[in-house]
Amino acid sequence: MLALLAGGSSRSSSNNKLAESESAAQNSSTMSWGTELWDQNDNLAIHTNRGIDALDKYANFLRDRVAIETEYAGKLRRLVKNYQPKKKEEEDNEFTSMQAFRNLLKEVGDLAGQREVVSESLQLQIIAGVTLLSKTLREERKKCLSDGANLQQNLTTQLSSLDRAKRNYEKAYRDSEKAVDSYKRADMDLNLSRAEVERYKNVMTAKIQQSDDAKNEYANQLQKTNNLQQQHFSMLLPAVLNRLQELDEKRTRGFREFIVGAADVESSVAPIIARCMEGIVKAGESINEKEDTFKVIERYQSGFTPPRDIPFEDLSKCDPDSVQDSHYSNSTSNHLTIKGTMSANKLRKRVGIFNIFGSNKEDFSDLPPNQRRKKLQGKIAELTQSIAQETKARDGLMKMKIVYEANSSLGNPMTVEGQLNESEHKLEKLKVDLKKYQDFLEKACQVPAATSSPQASRNQLQNGHRTSRHSNGSADDHHDDGDDQPDDAGSLSSSASPESGLGTSHTSLPGSGQGSANENAIGEDTYYETEVETLNPLGTCRALYPFEASSEGSIPMSEGEELQVIEIDQGDGWTRVRRANNSNGWDEGFVPTSYIECTLYA
Repeated sequence: MLALLAGGSSRSSSNNKLAESESAAQNSSTMSWGTELWDQNDNLAIHTNRGIDALDKYANFLRDRVAIETEYAGKLRRLVKNYQPKKKEEEDNEFTSMQAFRNLLKEVGDLAGQREVVSESLQLQIIAGVTLLSKTLREERKKCLSDGANLQQNLTTQLSSLDRAKRNYEKAYRDSEKAVDSYKRADMDLNLSRAEVERYKNVMTAKIQQSDDAKNEYANQLQKTNNLQQQHFSMLLPAVLNRLQELDEKRTRGFREFIVGAADVESSVAPIIARCMEGIVKAGESINEKEDTFKVIERYQSGFTPPRDIPFEDLSKCDPDSVQDSHYSNSTSNHLTIKGTMSANKLRKRVGIFNIFGSNKEDFSDLPPNQRRKKLQGKIAELTQSIAQETKARDGLMKMKIVYEANSSLGNPMTVEGQLNESEHKLEKLKVDLKKYQDFLEKACQVPAATSSPQASRNQLQNGHRTSRHSNGSADDHHDDGDDQPDDAGSLSSSASPESGLGTSHTSLPGSGQGSANENAIGEDTYYETEVETLNPLGTCRALYPFEASSEGSIPMSEGEELQVIEIDQGDGWTRVRRANNSNGWDEGFVPTSYIECTLYA
């Protein structure tokens, strides 16, 4: 019941307002400033001036708003530009969260564009119209006021003439009255002669005539003044005031249209802004945490298995040096990650984690198994696409050549021959590269994946499955000088895996290479004696993975093998090592840093 009463009262109120507005419209159509405000010329002049000032104030408001809209759009565009993904972040674009963020930036850029549209539309349509209307109204108002002033001046002049004629009539009438009195006294005075009496009579007659003339002039001026005043207040002045009324109504109507127009400008971009908001919501909803998780696994999965349990070390059955070195290597390796490497006795940061599986080898053999296969498959897909494109280009050239041969007026077939040969050569090279990478992939698929991680390899090494000077002391006779140094407490160790990537290999250094029993024993001993003196061991290392030397200056090693470090990694991914061979000589060369675990002396 209360709701019905409230609804009825609201409808009654709206109906009353509608009736009042209709009544006001009817009254305004029958009422005018010329008739109702005939005596308010000055106030109307002030009112119209204030109205035009209000219009100018609205124009200034729009200018300030346009400036704000322009600044806002510019800041939005700068914001989008500043947060655009950098080139080094392009590899993260495969994640749905980053794709959503890029779409968000695009939508925000579109929003900035819509604010620019609002700013330009307000400037060109609304502000220009308001400025022109204000200028026109001021000119019309000035002309109306000038006409009104002229009319008022004419009326004032006529009133002055009437006042002057009235004063003249009053003076002439008083003078005539005095002349009549003088003549009457002279006529009754017996002492005056007839001639003097006649003179008084003539004066009286002249004054009476002057009074009559002044009276007629006064009556004439009064009639002219009344006519002019009636015309002034009934026709001339109302016409001017009605023009001021039209001017003010034009200003009011323009004010309404400009406000509605500004709202229409805003409303015109509202659907596009709404679509931008829908795009932002859609971008947010497109984020899939499970898909991103899978992509992270796909990107960083190395293919290695977790380490096995650490075996128990019986100190009574192990060499003390080996135990101490093993304990120190495990304790220090926990403080380093794959993001660091040893260079010049300092810990130097490598590239970021997103470049963890970078490779400088053509066959990506320095990468973990899964990552290697992934890289090779990507390369094969890229080459296949290039071959398809080049094949289409070659077919097009062949068709063009056939057309030219059939109709020489269309072109010279020899001009296409060179392009065709170049295309054939490029296509052949792409096919050779494709075959090469297919062989790489086939070889990578044939190699079994590693069954142990670097940590597991270290556990195996610590359990005695290796050949080094610390296993049983059998290899200590040739380099005891440098092998006692790992006992120092200040030594550092560097642990890495193939995930760190490799650089290009060093070329072989003078005197490097594998020793041979057929070489001069004296010269060989002399050389290595000198080599040991000039390049003392910097530490030791264990091979975490087997390595086959495939480039000049490198040496092979087997998993678990222990070697001497004579030159640390200089940032190219290779470490120079040496080991004793079966001919009482030394084998020296480079091995991948990520394939070994280093323990450097202090």
